[in-house]
Amino acid sequence: MAEIVRMPKLSDTMTEGVVSKWLKKVGDKVKSGDILAEIDSDKATMEFESFFDGTLLYIGVPDKKGAPVDSILAIIGKEGEDISALIASEKSGAKSQDSGDKKEEVKKESQQPVAESQQKAQPAKATNSSSAIPAQNNQQATATVQHASANGRTKASPLAKKLAEEKGIPVNMLRGTGDGGRIVKRDIENYGGQAASTFVGTESFEDVDISQMRKTIAKRLAESKFTSPHFYLTMEILMDEAMKAREIINTVAPVKISFNDIVLKAVAASLRKHPKVNSSWLGNVIRYNHHIHIGVAVAVEDGLLVPVVRFADGKTLSQIAVEVKNYAQKAKDKKLQPADWEGNTFTISNLGMFGIDEFTAIINPPDACILAVGGIKETAIVKNGQIVPGHVMKVTLSCDHRVVDGATGSAFLQTLKQMLENPVLLLGASSI
Repeated sequence: MAEIVRMPKLSDTMTEGVVSKWLKKVGDKVKSGDILAEIDSDKATMEFESFFDGTLLYIGVPDKKGAPVDSILAIIGKEGEDISALIASEKSGAKSQDSGDKKEEVKKESQQPVAESQQKAQPAKATNSSSAIPAQNNQQATATVQHASANGRTKASPLAKKLAEEKGIPVNMLRGTGDGGRIVKRDIENYGGQAASTFVGTESFEDVDISQMRKTIAKRLAESKFTSPHFYLTMEILMDEAMKAREIINTVAPVKISFNDIVLKAVAASLRKHPKVNSSWLGNVIRYNHHIHIGVAVAVEDGLLVPVVRFADGKTLSQIAVEVKNYAQKAKDKKLQPADWEGNTFTISNLGMFGIDEFTAIINPPDACILAVGGIKETAIVKNGQIVPGHVMKVTLSCDHRVVDGATGSAFLQTLKQMLENPVLLLGASSI
């Protein structure tokens, strides 16, 4: 018996998949475990394995095309097996579902209020004289504003020609607003006195299909922004001591520690002291998470992925550094799995490496907060009554006001500031 292979649901938010590339063609022998195709989910491109032995008899979704989850992707069976009835049955089932949907739509339309139906049934009234006036004015405007050239000759007043010559304006490039499209003085003055060497460019554009990842980013962030009442708290953190600590740590650490790793460690320690920030709005309840799973936003070609550093408060800086680097490489290679990006309780987005001083981020559901981290900038600061050079980093906490209040978010940032400005409170031998 032939087996139907259906479009898999590769993530909890996936509703449609796109076949990036078929690795098998119709007629090929297939064994369980063989890679059939590469499929673009809403998160990443993933390899899809066969669960059956046999011959690939039918491909339901061509390369670069998409289909809903559970729709027919392929059929595997015995070589030469007749699968026409199976395909017809599948198509018939799809048509029956479409027919049912249409009947439901017709039923809903038939239940519209009588007044609305009567209103739709009324014939259109003739346009009255007042509504016809704007159209008439538009026609007049179109007639008077026309190109200045007619039958190869440029129509312009003597004064307009003289002014155009003085200012180096090509009159044949202008549109006249005088009678019959004639160029007059005001046309020259409105031109702005540009040079005669007018550059004429070519307009062009390219329409690119939206990737599954970009569709999901758009949907989830729009839902977050327009559902969660965001507010923002920004704080400056003096990073001189953290910079000194990082320099010393990297002389003994088994891997190179970045500022982002230190920020992540400090955030985890601060969340332990402020559990209300490590929470989620679930509609009927607020969930206060006892574990700390920090999502780290990673930019990829098609958008943004957020792999999760689990139990971040219990990991050393070296463990955090290795894990984040591995996630970044897997994201670049499109090798991240659903388990890598699920379960976050808080998210960090760092754009400091791109020269961004300060920004706000949209909360990453189901988190109640996200921390936007800017770059470290050398600037003048006041210390002990004296103006001295210092290194400042700005962070902005985006909060869901349904869960986190201003005082709660501010207390969290104060603790984070204390941790980063006094790394000895954060770091010990066991933390490296």
